[in-house]
Amino acid sequence: MVSVDAMRTAVGIVGNAIALGLFLSPLPTFIRIWKKKSVEEFSVIPYVATLLNCMLWMVYGLPIVHPNSTLVLTINAAGTAIELCYVILYLVFSDGPKRLKALLLLLGDLGIVGAVSAIILIFFHTHERRSLVVGILCVIFCIIMYLAPLTVMLVTLLLMLQSSVIKTKSVEYMPLSLSVASFFNGLCWTIYALIRFDLYITIPNTLGLLFSITQLVLHVLYYKSTKMQIAERKKKGEVGLTDVVAVDSLKTSTIAPSH
Repeated sequence: MVSVDAMRTAVGIVGNAIALGLFLSPLPTFIRIWKKKSVEEFSVIPYVATLLNCMLWMVYGLPIVHPNSTLVLTINAAGTAIELCYVILYLVFSDGPKRLKALLLLLGDLGIVGAVSAIILIFFHTHERRSLVVGILCVIFCIIMYLAPLTVMLVTLLLMLQSSVIKTKSVEYMPLSLSVASFFNGLCWTIYALIRFDLYITIPNTLGLLFSITQLVLHVLYYKSTKMQIAERKKKGEVGLTDVVAVDSLKTSTIAPSH
């Protein structure tokens, strides 16, 4: 008979693979940015939010904070490296206020993680207390990561963006690949958390499922109108996000992992 720990490890490995897909899902966006040599209307917020989330979960997975969390540590180390590459590319191909904003957010990420690491090492001396403090912060910022694909870092800003999407009837700049990857990532890590209940993993991933479903519903509702708007712009000689939207829609049927 398969043990509970073995089942949890197996689900965690699958979760790592899905999470890696989540981290790599923005590649079409950055290939586009590379070719155009411009970030256009894309926001840096999803990438700095995911970077912060990965770095905090990496701290959480350290043996001195939460022992026996190898799967959490490895995938978030990979996520940190990938998201850092995205942010650096954004800095290279942005200018003016956008570049300054991206740089300040990146420095903010590094400052937050550095401060959290110093505080838990200096003021908290048991695994339980360190896990509690970092776990709570991970829950908060993981929720922000799930909101970030909607170009927000707070629930109020989420509602503002959704209103904008509904008003324009376009999801061109809300990548479908990122929404799909977030859905399956949240689903897998929720199952992982429930096998051997972990509150810090369960809360953000359950909410992440709801946020991802909201994004997918918007894609279903406004897929046709988005294609029509892109087609109209092409007739006028403008370039939209047709390739990314169309290819993602054909290839898909629909945390950083939130551990």
